[in-house]
Amino acid sequence: MGSVAATVASMLFSGGCRSLAVPAAGRSLIISRTTLRNHRNKNAPSWCCRSSHNSYTALATESEFSKTDSESLTASTSSDSFPKYDRLLPCPLQKTPPRVEHLVVSEGGPVLEHICKALELPPLYVKDLIQFGAVYYALVCPQPPPTATEEQIRVYKEVTEPSVLRQRASIKGKTVREAQKTFRITHADQFVEPGTYLRVHVHPKRFPRCYEIDWRSRIIAVAESYVVLDKPAGTSVGGTTDNIEESCATFATRALGLTAPLMTTHQIDNCTEGCVVLARTKEYCSVFHGKIRVKKVKKLYRALASSPMPTGIITHYMRPINMAPRLISEDFIKGWHMCQLEIQECRKVPWPTPAIQDKYHVEDCGWPYQDFAYECKINLLTGRTHQLQLRI
Repeated sequence: MGSVAATVASMLFSGGCRSLAVPAAGRSLIISRTTLRNHRNKNAPSWCCRSSHNSYTALATESEFSKTDSESLTASTSSDSFPKYDRLLPCPLQKTPPRVEHLVVSEGGPVLEHICKALELPPLYVKDLIQFGAVYYALVCPQPPPTATEEQIRVYKEVTEPSVLRQRASIKGKTVREAQKTFRITHADQFVEPGTYLRVHVHPKRFPRCYEIDWRSRIIAVAESYVVLDKPAGTSVGGTTDNIEESCATFATRALGLTAPLMTTHQIDNCTEGCVVLARTKEYCSVFHGKIRVKKVKKLYRALASSPMPTGIITHYMRPINMAPRLISEDFIKGWHMCQLEIQECRKVPWPTPAIQDKYHVEDCGWPYQDFAYECKINLLTGRTHQLQLRI
């Protein structure tokens, strides 16, 4: 295989989650609760301090929400080995509202017990959240946002007081900033000491398409140091912040019966379908990254446009801020990243039928139906993240 080709899902339907592809001990201080109500602006989540000492009583104000979660989570097995995820699976038919909880531990103990009691969630469900990679910790609580209330500021100052931090052996030799770095909780019985910050993604982003795929049939090549996978649309290559279980790397590893997990070497969007290279060793990750740096990896994309595109090089500029939406401009703006792509071919194709859209779970983006669309073959000259978002 002389090049790594990636078949991109359409620009035409890029707004969807999936797009058309062309071929008991211890207490916690709740310092924040982020739910659907205060998640409308994802870039500026608000903190809702409930209590500094008795988080369980404070949770009563939102007990209906917690009870609904608890009642909908079926704790059907007592196994700790997690051969199957039958508490978070099958995927819900409807999307659950965003819910991220921020806690500060007040008494040392197992992390599972803190979360279960503070958030009133079944132990088996919390174990699955941990297995999904949806629970994080930091030795020291991060600084609250500018919108924080006086009570939230008080809680933060209380647990980050220099005299308090000096007594914690776990952060000796670290700056406060270093101690505020978050890491995934990997074991349900992991001990967390007083002052530890916890972030719990109660409703992980789900990828139900993972369970519809014959993953063994999507394997293109298996070598000693890497695997080439034809990634399905509607899946994540290596997982998300709150879900590393439902990923191409995880399912491809299981399909091949490998004992060591496959590792990502590069990414293509969730809505994109095409070839990805997964490493079997850390050494090959470095090798592949080196090939990308010296442009020995060629990425070819296919995308649908609603109108014909001229062949040749297209240049635009992208705001250098790693957050959505990615702002772009056709005109040069100082400090913005230049993005270039080459349209090598553009051919007329039938407009995707409702059956095709339904097969690939294409969400309605409001595009009016036409007789034809235009399939473009694109060579990326720069590798900026999301540079193909441009609605040409």
